[in-house]
Amino acid sequence: MLEHFNTQLFLLLNAPAGLHGILLWTVTAIAEWLIWLVPAGLTVLWLSGKLEDQRAAVKALVAGLIALGVNQLIAMLWFHPRPFMAGIGHTYLPHVADSSFPSDHVTLLLTVGLALWASDSIWARRLAGVLLAISPLVAWARIYLGVHFPLDMVGAFGVATGVLMLVNTIKGQNACYKLAEMIEGMFAMAFGRKRS
Repeated sequence: MLEHFNTQLFLLLNAPAGLHGILLWTVTAIAEWLIWLVPAGLTVLWLSGKLEDQRAAVKALVAGLIALGVNQLIAMLWFHPRPFMAGIGHTYLPHVADSSFPSDHVTLLLTVGLALWASDSIWARRLAGVLLAISPLVAWARIYLGVHFPLDMVGAFGVATGVLMLVNTIKGQNACYKLAEMIEGMFAMAFGRKRS
């Protein structure tokens, strides 16, 4: 029953036959390129040199990596084919034929966004607002282009929420803060740059 609902909702959201031109280009850009705001934003936060920004960036990075690891574990334990692998709908985005559940793109956007939102840094929270605002667009675009089912996005939210609870424990935060200090020390030794 749940699989039937997932398929029917996918067919409702999936692009019609013959998608081309500027609409295809725009949706592809949303589905594929907006994810690059994650490494770009974390890099800018780190390079700010402010302790709270660097701590937020490292915590978000650790959370994102853990979440992607959880996704890989889920895929190994429960393989769910992508729509094009099951011959469902229309596909406009070339993709490897691996497990669709949960969506890595949306997992990363949500996990990093939520981790940044839970930080003390004003700039991290602003970046979080952007990432959390674009994550539904990326989710829709990846369904529209035929590489994900809607429930893949629900799974991404579940993984992101679970990982956030893990890294927001006192032990999780302390580990991330120590890692940020270690990276700052290596960065200072390599480039002679001290925190501002």
